[in-house]
Amino acid sequence: MAALLVAGFVGLFSETALNIALGDLSQIFGVNATTVQWLATGYFLTLGILVPVSGILMQKFTTRQMFITSVVLLLGGTIIAALAPVFSVLLIGRIIQAAGLAINLPLTQNVIFTIFPPNKRGAAMGVMGLVMLAGPALGPTIAGLILDTLSWEWIFWVTTPFLLFSLIFGIVYLPNVNEIRKVSIDALSVILSTIGFGGVVYGVSMAGESGWTSATVMGSIIIGLLAIVLFAVRQMKMENPMLNLRAFRYPLFVLGVFMSFITFFNMLSMLVILPMYMQMALLMAAFATGLVLLPGSLLNCILAPFIGRFFDKYGPRVIITPGTILVAIGYVLYAQFGTATPVWLIVVTFIIMMLGVGAVLASVQTNTLNSLPKRLYPDGIAITQTIQQVAGAIGIAVMVSLMAARQGSLLATTSAAPAEAAASGSSLVFTVSLIFAIINVVLSLFLKKPSATIN
Repeated sequence: MAALLVAGFVGLFSETALNIALGDLSQIFGVNATTVQWLATGYFLTLGILVPVSGILMQKFTTRQMFITSVVLLLGGTIIAALAPVFSVLLIGRIIQAAGLAINLPLTQNVIFTIFPPNKRGAAMGVMGLVMLAGPALGPTIAGLILDTLSWEWIFWVTTPFLLFSLIFGIVYLPNVNEIRKVSIDALSVILSTIGFGGVVYGVSMAGESGWTSATVMGSIIIGLLAIVLFAVRQMKMENPMLNLRAFRYPLFVLGVFMSFITFFNMLSMLVILPMYMQMALLMAAFATGLVLLPGSLLNCILAPFIGRFFDKYGPRVIITPGTILVAIGYVLYAQFGTATPVWLIVVTFIIMMLGVGAVLASVQTNTLNSLPKRLYPDGIAITQTIQQVAGAIGIAVMVSLMAARQGSLLATTSAAPAEAAASGSSLVFTVSLIFAIINVVLSLFLKKPSATIN
């Protein structure tokens, strides 16, 4: 688990760490803002394309084969990116990194659900939840410190020793825990999956730059959705599908998928919008922005394993419902923020938010997958991981667009200062997120512990 979790942390850290350096990289490599944004878009796009395929790969290849491939891709992509002489090489390095993470995340969950009994999975998933939150949350803070003291290449070099540790530790200690089956990879399913999930992620990622009414954006999303429908129809008709959608026959799984979508939609967009608010409305420096987010991130890291144990002991509703309420309270406070909001209030609100997200994130995933029989774990994991990546991409695109639209409207029609327009835009985004957070509170009331007979 140590080998898997360290590699996962590095991959998730890399997902957000480079975002804070995009402005500098745009100048260094002489590319415009739209082009440099592909360092983030390409990462999400690769995850959206490859994660759905992971379900069949985990049945076809051994745990060790999958693990070594994922870490070699992460390590290779990191080194290529760090040595990149031109922008195109840096982008290739990022895509290779994302390919490694696309294998690592589903593999880690599959190992947890294979080696831990149902009454201990909450604690194990709590530790994974720590990794899934700490990586993206600490990325901007550490990257900001690196940019203030070293060059951008060190954002990549600093993670290399951890990946080497993960590779060596995994080669020595990681056994094969999955069951290998004679499954064939259906080429048409892979093509439909790639066009479907890739098209949706690409479309929503481009919406912030091209606008939602752009022919490219609308066309990509429509083609993507049509391909997903055809993919789903094909999977239901196949005797051995690439992704077994029969997991959706289990009501608790469906409920968990909806809650996971909302959680990742809100969480990843919040981790983008909140730093934008602090930098544009409060005029804070990048590193200072990262420091404000640090207490909430660290507290969540400390409490994540304990939250998992409480889940094992008391069940889902006792942990998840209070967590969703804390998230809603956080958004109520965020929606009131303006240009004169004190820093201490932002710190306290982020702590409340991260405690809530920490209680919801891993616990919902554990309960969702516990509701499936063991034979459907690889498929259930691939489905939930895909939903999470797509939700994150959509959340960031939609919320950044909303914030930009409100800002532009105020600046064009009133005498509002840029800082006031940014504060108003972020307030609108947090109000929309609050509505989704309240929906999650209601959904959590229907959660229950899956029957032990399923496993």
